[in-house]
Amino acid sequence: MPKKNLHPNWHQTKVYCDGKLIFEVGGTKKELIVDIWSGNHPFYTGSQKILDAEGRIEIFEKRYKKANLNFKNN
Repeated sequence: MPKKNLHPNWHQTKVYCDGKLIFEVGGTKKELIVDIWSGNHPFYTGSQKILDAEGRIEIFEKRYKKANLNFKNN
């Protein structure tokens, strides 16, 4: 026989972002207020900016090639 009052109450949880109802899920709270969700996150909306890794590598190589000019290879 399961213990009484062990588990929290289960509710139909309403999720809000910027004051707008986004979706409903099951949860232990009646409502959740979020700042970011998949509908406005840059990764999911396609507006994410990708860093220029190639330019960083070139800067790194230039910096260390100058430092190793006086190094003699045997």
